[in-house]
Amino acid sequence: MAGNDGENWIYSETVKKHFFDPQNILKVKPEEYNADGVGYVGSPACGDMMKMWIKVDKLTDTIEECKWQTFGCASAIASTSILSVMVTEKGGMDLDRAMDITPQEITERLNGLPDRKIHCSVLGDKALRAAINDYFKNSKQEDRIKKEKAKIICKCVDVTDHEIEDAVLEGKQTWEDVQKKTKCGTGCGACRPRVESLIKQYKLQYFGDK
Repeated sequence: MAGNDGENWIYSETVKKHFFDPQNILKVKPEEYNADGVGYVGSPACGDMMKMWIKVDKLTDTIEECKWQTFGCASAIASTSILSVMVTEKGGMDLDRAMDITPQEITERLNGLPDRKIHCSVLGDKALRAAINDYFKNSKQEDRIKKEKAKIICKCVDVTDHEIEDAVLEGKQTWEDVQKKTKCGTGCGACRPRVESLIKQYKLQYFGDK
């Protein structure tokens, strides 16, 4: 399969399996599912949106059930399917460990994703963290809530490090592409060294040495 830019998108057999037979999709109405925590994230830029529901074993502090629904591509569906398996297998994953799941771990369990589709694996882990944080809020454990505060990198147009990270994950891996996507540096341009440093950091973090 090839993308619009001509790049070959080779999907592993694991990706195909979880796309054609996704696990743990919520098949009842959300209001009929008694979840302990609910998380929602969306990426309007690529059209993918994700909602996740979790049930928690209060005695073991582990994820008992993980259900989800998405409006997204094959990679988003497969990534979230395998993630829902990862956090519920072997008796359920500890909540603190689940909060630290990375896109790389999800991608590895899928035996890889095309570079341009790696951002899809971020939807699932972000939705999971949001659901766990919602559980912490609902269970009066606010001290366990983890949220990363965005930092403004381009003060002229208020572009944050999170927006730059999302742009890189969507395949914008040069200063010109990130600027076009986020509008950073269109004012005084003083942010360019910091933006280029972040691009390099996120490329290494998500794509290795490519």
